[in-house]
Amino acid sequence: MSNRVVFLLVPGVHLLDLAGPAQVFGTAGDFGFPYELDYVGERELVPSAQGLPLHARTDWPALDRDDLLVVPGWRVPELAVTAAVTTASAASVGVPLGPDSLAALRAHHEAGGTVASICAGAEALGAAGLLDGRRCTTHHEIQDELARRHPRAQVVRDVLYTTDDRVVTSAGIASGIDLALHLVAGRHGPAVAAQVARDMVVYARRNGHEPQASAMLRHRAHLDDGVHRVQDLIDARFAEPLPLALLAGLVGVSERTLTRVFTRATGGLTPLRYQQTLRVEHAEHLISHGTTVETAAREVGFDDARMLRRLRSRRSE
Repeated sequence: MSNRVVFLLVPGVHLLDLAGPAQVFGTAGDFGFPYELDYVGERELVPSAQGLPLHARTDWPALDRDDLLVVPGWRVPELAVTAAVTTASAASVGVPLGPDSLAALRAHHEAGGTVASICAGAEALGAAGLLDGRRCTTHHEIQDELARRHPRAQVVRDVLYTTDDRVVTSAGIASGIDLALHLVAGRHGPAVAAQVARDMVVYARRNGHEPQASAMLRHRAHLDDGVHRVQDLIDARFAEPLPLALLAGLVGVSERTLTRVFTRATGGLTPLRYQQTLRVEHAEHLISHGTTVETAAREVGFDDARMLRRLRSRRSE
């Protein structure tokens, strides 16, 4: 799988819209999943909304279908200019991109690639014709305008991000980090996304509209250092037998005390239930990529598939 991310920079780009996702993909390299990051613009020096000029290449790299193409948002003083937008007129009505850039967005998606946007970047995808008939979102202050300008788009409100047929959009600013973590989880599994989030001190990873994808992140929004240490061990060795006595000894407390503080910190999970949850999530990731239920069960530490089926059934109730 190609690990290239190309950011398309527009004048007035918001630094956090760019830096947040770039940090996620850059950090993934620290855990053995290196990404090549490219920054493309229609000019070599791209001014940011916060005043810091950014250097970009003006020639497009050759894109593979596995590459990601991301449009960070930009400062939008006013999107309302006309009642309708077409690709030909997009550059003159609020999208600071020319027809060649919009064509590159379309071409990458048509070739089977994934395109993503943060905040106002959704407007670029709309101008390229990629939002028609698809679910999408953007910053809450410009959702109405996005819906008006692109009436065939299905604008979803009050979510952090959406994904529909390799078109991924986010609400913007900090939610660009959530979007990037979602993409990393889809490509490398939730465990890798969890490692990246923890390294960035983003413990409480949020999902767009469904329950959070990984217990490694969902149950980390606490300040108990001892419980974090136990979770670190379970995260790293969830497929192995981990007796409660071993976990309690790690932090120097009794088994009963560990169970009590762990359950309180994680919102109701005992260490065993936490480990089982990780096993099930990892197994589901393997199954979604073609692994049989029996093989996935053994891979994550179950003796056979019966317990995995039982726990999966419990999760769906």
